[in-house]
Amino acid sequence: MLHINDDLTAADLLPKIDHMWQLSASKIESIDESCPPGTAAPVFTVDGRYTARGWTEWTQGFQYGSAVLQFDATDDERFLTMGRDRTVTAMASHVSHIGVHDHGFNNVSTYGNLWRLQREGRIADDARERDFYELALKITGAVQASRWRTTAAGHGYIYSFNGPQSLFVDTIRSCRALSVSHLLGHVLMGEQDQRISLLGRLIEHARSTAKWNIYYGEGRDSYDLNGRTVHEALFNVNDGNFRAPSTQQGYSPFTTWTRGLAWAMVGYPEQLEFLDILDDAELSPFGGRDEVTALFLRAARATCDFYLEHTPVDGIPYWDTGAPGLVHLGDYLDRPAEPYNAHEPVDSSAAAIGAQGLLRLGRYLSGHGDAEAGRRYWQAGLTVSDTLLAEPYLSTDPAHQGLLLHSVYHRPNGWDQVHEGQSVPNGESSMWGDYHARELALYLGRVAKDGQYYTFFGPAEVRA
Repeated sequence: MLHINDDLTAADLLPKIDHMWQLSASKIESIDESCPPGTAAPVFTVDGRYTARGWTEWTQGFQYGSAVLQFDATDDERFLTMGRDRTVTAMASHVSHIGVHDHGFNNVSTYGNLWRLQREGRIADDARERDFYELALKITGAVQASRWRTTAAGHGYIYSFNGPQSLFVDTIRSCRALSVSHLLGHVLMGEQDQRISLLGRLIEHARSTAKWNIYYGEGRDSYDLNGRTVHEALFNVNDGNFRAPSTQQGYSPFTTWTRGLAWAMVGYPEQLEFLDILDDAELSPFGGRDEVTALFLRAARATCDFYLEHTPVDGIPYWDTGAPGLVHLGDYLDRPAEPYNAHEPVDSSAAAIGAQGLLRLGRYLSGHGDAEAGRRYWQAGLTVSDTLLAEPYLSTDPAHQGLLLHSVYHRPNGWDQVHEGQSVPNGESSMWGDYHARELALYLGRVAKDGQYYTFFGPAEVRA
């Protein structure tokens, strides 16, 4: 169980954050040289060098988005130029990609970050450049929303690349694409010129994810623990009925793959922040503010609570809470995570994603009248961040292209490197883990310096 440091502040982490950005710069440049546009997107490291893994190109936005975040944090114009140029050169196909659910990962991390920086006044607000970003963001949200299947319960979901039967928990974080597209006044046009609300699809997808991918300790099955997530929910495509939990990257459908848990932990709180900038009239057709907010908040608190209860004391989870080798680790929840153990790998990328969720949820609750709970989640997020931003998780070796060590991609498929003399994967990095470590550091750095609060949609007062 996570041991929360109640004395830690965001400002206390500034030396670690500054050190991370210093290390980050040369790693971004090294990856850009070894994985230029036109080559397969880098996914994870092998012997410290980024390599591709064919499945989908879901990590390319993290590669180029990292350069934009580097500029955001350091004002180093080299990385703004890199992020802009690579977005123009390489990202167009991701905007119109009809075969994946990852639009928020790829396109909000690139076009979206550049658009946000314009809205914040961090870069010049060139009208033609802004039009370019906004067109991409409008289209990506609509394309993502078009991957739609309706359930027998009357709600729908954005289906994964596995097909129309498949609802991934990951997608709730990628739904930021729908949010931005809606914010820009866009809709999905359907048959007979039907205007389909992207906000409506976002809310319905979030509702389905909360119902079928998140548990609340209500006896749904024998493994129903409050806040436990399932990677994939499967539906009968003929009648829309839910059939079974499933997983692609976890140990089993009845255990919790912690990176999937983390996607929900951050996805719901940041959408709560998004709901706050919308008018009541926008939410009224979809149940109204109170109903929608309660749904999102319940999912956010349940998943964050599960993380706190099922993660070792230092805040770094093992890759799956039901992984079979954990039994050999004894009281592993009562001591710091052990990335070099002989039985099961940790997943630092889940910690980097989940930490931001804890922080955002904490801030949200504190701002909505629940200061006690808010402080608990906030301090938990700081505690996890304090661990991540130092060795053995921060990669200080200049020859290693990764920034955050001990990340795991696909344990069941055996894709992650197991080094000689080791029994499980460790010592390597992933593109999503590195990106979210940077995003976490940017978030905390702005808070610590009393800067503009960082959200994916930029200043709340600016509406398209």
